[in-house]
Parts: sequence; C-alpha cells; structure tokens
Amino acid sequence: MLIVLFQLCIYIISPQNRECVPSKIYLYTDFLFMKIFGKYKLVKLLGLSSVVLFLGWWWFSLPENLFEKEYSFILESREGNLMGALIASDEQWRFPPPENIPDKFLHALIEFEDKRFYYHFGIDPIAIVRAVRENVKNKKIVSGGSTISMQLARLSRKSPGRTVWDKSIETLLALRIELRYSKSEILNLYATHAPFGGNVVGLEAASWRYFGRPPEDLSWAEAATLAVLPNNPSVIHPGRNRAHLKNKRNSLLYRLYKKEHFDSLSYSLFIEEPLPEKPKSLPQISPQLLHRAKSEFGKKQYRLRTTIDFDLQSKVNNLAKVHAGKLKHNHIKHLAVVVADVNTGQYLAYTGNVPEANQLVSGNQLDLVRAKRSTGSVLKPVLYAAMLTEGDILPESLIADIPTQIGSYSPQNFNLEYEGAVPAYKALARSLNVPAVRMLRAFGVEKFYAVLEETGFLSLDQPPGHYGLTLALGGAEGTLEDVASIYTGMSRLLNEYHPHSGKYSENLFRPLSYTFEDSKSNTYSNTSVLEAGAVWHTMEALLHVERPQSETGWLFTKPNQKIAWKTGTSFGFRDAWSVGITPEYVVAVWVGNADGEGRPGIIGIEAAAPLMFNVFHLLGSGNSWFRTPHDDLIEMNVCTKSGFKAGMACESYEKTLVPPGGRKSSVCPYHRIVHTDMDENWQINAGCKDINEIIQKSWFVLPPAMAHYFRMSNASYKPLPPLHQDCRHSSESEKMIGLIYPRHRPNILIPLEVDGNQESVIFEATHQLAGVNIYWHLNNEFLGTTKHFHKMSLQPKPGKHNLTLIDEKGYQISQSFEILPNFQY
Repeated sequence: MLIVLFQLCIYIISPQNRECVPSKIYLYTDFLFMKIFGKYKLVKLLGLSSVVLFLGWWWFSLPENLFEKEYSFILESREGNLMGALIASDEQWRFPPPENIPDKFLHALIEFEDKRFYYHFGIDPIAIVRAVRENVKNKKIVSGGSTISMQLARLSRKSPGRTVWDKSIETLLALRIELRYSKSEILNLYATHAPFGGNVVGLEAASWRYFGRPPEDLSWAEAATLAVLPNNPSVIHPGRNRAHLKNKRNSLLYRLYKKEHFDSLSYSLFIEEPLPEKPKSLPQISPQLLHRAKSEFGKKQYRLRTTIDFDLQSKVNNLAKVHAGKLKHNHIKHLAVVVADVNTGQYLAYTGNVPEANQLVSGNQLDLVRAKRSTGSVLKPVLYAAMLTEGDILPESLIADIPTQIGSYSPQNFNLEYEGAVPAYKALARSLNVPAVRMLRAFGVEKFYAVLEETGFLSLDQPPGHYGLTLALGGAEGTLEDVASIYTGMSRLLNEYHPHSGKYSENLFRPLSYTFEDSKSNTYSNTSVLEAGAVWHTMEALLHVERPQSETGWLFTKPNQKIAWKTGTSFGFRDAWSVGITPEYVVAVWVGNADGEGRPGIIGIEAAAPLMFNVFHLLGSGNSWFRTPHDDLIEMNVCTKSGFKAGMACESYEKTLVPPGGRKSSVCPYHRIVHTDMDENWQINAGCKDINEIIQKSWFVLPPAMAHYFRMSNASYKPLPPLHQDCRHSSESEKMIGLIYPRHRPNILIPLEVDGNQESVIFEATHQLAGVNIYWHLNNEFLGTTKHFHKMSLQPKPGKHNLTLIDEKGYQISQSFEILPNFQY
C-alpha cells in the first residue's frame, strides 16, 4: 500500500517538490507497482479500487481550514506596533497568523526541527531512520523523526496520541499538507499554532509574553530559545527546567554559529544571554480603544491596524498620567484625551481613561471618549457660527448681558456678574452664559438642534423641547468624540474651502475614525450648515481667549502659537472640557469623575485646558493659521459702537468683512437722533426753547437695564440727558413713574406667618405710559421686570434698603425704606 501511495504521490506532487525525488527511487517504485499488480487483472482491479478509495479518503482527510481556532484580538498602531491584545475565547494567547516569519527564527527552527525541510515532501526518510536507530539504541522513544509538516499535522488534530497509528495518520496528513500549502505557508501555520508553554501559543504571542517585543526584534539567543520550546513545552519552558532549556538553546546556537549565521564573538555573547523570567504583560497603550475595536471589528478580523500614532499616543499617555496625579489630590479621578488629524478626520491619539489606572477601581475601565456627559459651554461656538451664517448677528454686535428671567429659568454667568452689553465675539471668547442664552432664544432652540444634528452631534436623544434654552449651556449630554468631531469638521471646512473653489464636501462633518476606511465624499455643494466666513470668524473669536499665566501648565505652549480654543464646565462642577483647534490638529480633553461626583476644581480652564495645551506642545504645530475665505465674506459698514449694520443715526462706522448672511442683519437699534442744548446737558425741543438754542445729536442709547450695567465697566458711556424741566409741561412734563407703595421713607413692619417665616410685601408702582417696561432694583441688585401691572412681591431682610425703578427711556425714581425687626413671643 505504501508503495502504491508513494507512486501516486510522485505523479500528483507539486512540481517544485517532484524534483526532490531521486530518479532511481521513482523507477524502482514504478517497477514494483507493475510487478505486483500487472499479472492478475482481478487483483489489479481490486488493488486499484482500494487505492482509489484510500486516496479519496486521504485527499479529503484534510479539513478545509486546518485550524478551527479562535485568535487573540490584536490592535496595532499606524506603524504596525502592538498597542494591545485580548486573550482568545479559549483563554489562550494565540495571535493571528502574521504576514511573514522573521529570518532568525526560521533559521533556528529549521536547524533544530527539520534540517531538510525544503528538500522533502512531508516525510524525511533519513530522519526516520535516525530516529529508529536512536530509539533502539536507547530502548525507549527519544526521537520521533517528525518533520515540521508532520508536527503541523499533529497540532491540527484535536486529541493526538503518541502511538504508531497516530504517527501513521500524521504522516499521511503531512503528505496532504505539502500538496495544499507552500513551504512558507506551512512555516507560517506552524509558527502561529505551535505551543510555547502555559497558555502561550504561536511565535508572536511567545515573543511578547517572554521577551516583551515583536519577533522581528528578537536576538539570535531569543529566537533560538523560542525555536526549542515547542519541542516539549510542558516540560521545558522558562518557568521550569531552566538549565535544560539553556543547554538546548546554546546547543542550537552553536549549530547556527557553525553554519556561519553569526561570528564567534556574537556566539560568545549570545550564550551568555539570560533566559526570560515570568511571562510579561502585553502592551496596553490604549485599552479603551482596544475593547471598542474588538466590539466593532472582532467578528470580522483578529488583527486591526489603526490610525493611532504610537509615539504620540505614548507621550499623550504620559502627560495624562502626570496630570491625573495632580488632579487626584482634589478627588478628581478620571480624564480622557483625543488628538485628531484635521484633514483626514482620523484619530492620532485616543486616551479613553487615566493610563495604567487600577482596573479594579470603579470607573477606570470605562471608555470616557464615548461617555455622555454634560457639555457645559463647548457648543457655544457652534451657535455663534450658525447665527453668523444666518445673519442673525455680526461678530461685534452687542448682546445684552443683564439679569434675565425666562419663565422659571434664570441663567447666570460663571462669575455671577453682568456687563450690560458685550460684543458677540467677546461674549463667546469669555464664555458668558447670559448672552449665549439670549442668542439661543433669538436663533431658536429647534434650529440650533437641527444644526447640531447636521454637524455630527450624535448624542441628542431627546426632542428639542426637552433641552430648551439650556442646550447651549450643557443641557444636552455629549461625548468627547462628538465634540472633537464637530471642531475637526469646522477646521476641515476652512482647509478645504479654497482647494475646492468655495464648495463644501457633503460629509465635512463626520465622526472621527480610528481605521483607514476612506469616508471622504467626492460630492460637493455650494452651501453648508455652517459656512466658511462664519466659521473663520468663530475661530478668530476663539483666539481671544486669555491664557491665565498663573497656571504652570500653560507655560509649555509658545506665546505666539495660534490655537483657537474653548473650555466648558457643567453645572455642579461635574465635567471640565477643553478643545483646541489649529489647521492641522484638534485636541479635546474631558476631566471629571465617571460616577458624576462634582468637585470644586472641575473647571474647564483649570482642570482640562492645561493638559490640552501640553498636548499641543507635543504636536509642535507651529504658527500656521486658517486662510481668510474672502470669497465667503462681504464688506459692510458696521457701527463702531453697537457692532450692528450701520444706520443713518450712527455717528461713526468701519468697513468690516462679515459673512454674506450679514446682509440680512438688523440695522443698529441703539443710535437715535436727539435734540439737546448747547452743552448737551438737557434734552429740549422747539416747544420750550428757542430753535437757535437747539442742536441735533446722534446719541448712543442702551435700554435702561443694559445701560445700568454697561456704564459700570465703561466709563465713557454717556447716558441720555434728561428732559429739561421747562419742556416737560409741553410734552412729558408730568412725572413718568410713580411709586404707590412704599412712599416717604417708611418704616415697614412685616408680619410673621404661623410657622414663624416672614411674609412677603407687595411693592407697587405706576407709569404714565401703558405697556412700558419698568426694571426693579433693590440695593443696586436687579430684581426683575414688570409690564402693564407694576407689582413686585419682596421679602427684604430687616434693615435699611433702597428701591430704584427705571423705565425704557431712562427715567428713574428711588425710594429708601427700612424693614423693622419682628420678634415673635
């Protein structure tokens, strides 16, 4: 049977191996075949039938997939460096097959296991004869004479034994393996599935577990160590029988030296190299990304090449680790950092949590790049850009910054102060909450919601009404990935505007990617949800954010390095955000506690911004900046004081580049023509003064509440002169505001309720004109606004107080009063 099989193998063996069969053996087997089966037709027929059946079994004895094994999931950087790995489902460290096997290991393996590997077709007769001779001599099995192909056949069987029958099966399978696979494929399969002791399977896993480096970087001594391990991994491995292992390794090194793979000096150094100690931990450069990739790609592939820059990721991890060490003193436990390449939309660094943190501690395992958190103020620039695009504001339009009550919602600035009126770009740069809410109310919550959806903010899972006016102040939860994706899209929009002749790619705003899948669209349109001129002005505004010099973390950045940046702090000091933008990179940072615990130090500018700027220092992006999109800007006369489109009453204006939507913007509402005396101390009119005493003047007039706070920080603001008393009889001579209660410096005793709490007192006023707003202030603190019915319920504390009422035209009255203490006996 073996003669028949051998004869047929010679006929069907692959051409590259047929030449390995000596011609005399070929002729001899052919002669024997004819001698045995050539005389008797029946015997010949039966013999051929048996051979056909046997060959049918033999041909199909090899499964379609030689190994039905699960592999470890491997994550690699863009350079091919190992970033992390997850153990296979059978608890084995078994890396997927590599593209090629390093030469050092190949030479060591073939020298140790199968010297004539390239010259036989699965069976090495010389090795078998040698094995039989040694086994007889030692009266026990000391050598099996197996080739690498036979060992591969044994590895592929589920429960291989050590009997002669098992050896025969493996021999037949080895012949079949040689027919299916090339020599390099056989070596690759063996190197992938050979056992290396414990739960370590395969060359790559063994190289990392024992030496902490890839197979390509192994020394000759390390490669020789791994070459001898599969010979008997249950007995000889780095954890036991170390002397025996070292002898085997050094013996192999000597043989390699004799074959001139290295010189004598190298040999003397190699045999002195120590054996590895206990298995090493695998790299964990970005464990959160590793688990994410496994969940998203693990069913498709076992080895994933990412866009992560290995060196940058390692350095970002170091910065994050140091920064986390500072934060923990304030019981701030977690952070996340991402770096994105603007033009490709790919992640360059992805730190999902504090690097090397104890994974047994709650929250340390979470991927905080994708965790939904309150966004604080980081979405304000999107609102600003949207309103510029629509023409609802101009960059320097004054926005009211006054106490504001909208239903039950009363926004406040972070510093709890008001400035009356602030240019829109400064309100953005200083992240003022009250102007942002007033802007959102003017723009519309539903419209802003739609803008966020179109720019790739994927975390919105409630209707617009659920968020209301808090949408711009952190009312909507978002992920660090969403935030970084939006700003990457805005930056990319500016970069691509000129190269594409002012057209916009349909997927400018797309999620960041950590793979090399090309998601860029080749379809362009003339419009975008945010347009270039508006985005450029937004980036210019974000350059005006002042960097506090007291923070040591800022000192690493160059003073002239242009970085547009924005911070955010959520309500209750639970989330700190910072995002920085340049034409090349976007860096986004989140800091906080995964369980939502608030801490006083969780403030964007203190907890997140220093780390962001330190990352920019690593990037070294220089001083490049966005090219001005002149094709998406128009020249407009803008009032120098109000920042609105200049009107006829504006005394001075400047020609300014604004987005095209600015054509629809409002004309300056704060300049009016007034008539005063020569000294500009009184308003007068022809009904009370000689016309020669009257001058006509353009006057900058803010509404009373805005003016009240504006002049506190703007000494140059000149309020509208009062109406001269001689003129009031002819026009508005009567007193405009009247205080009904209290009057004449009263002393007020407020009764106590049954439970001992002080009752409220109703203050009431009147105005000569119907429908006029009156602004109430107690001790210079704004209380609220009344219209039509001027009543205000107050609970002043015992002591002296001053009540001031101001109407829309600047008329005001004040009244002092005292609340007497009330003692309950």
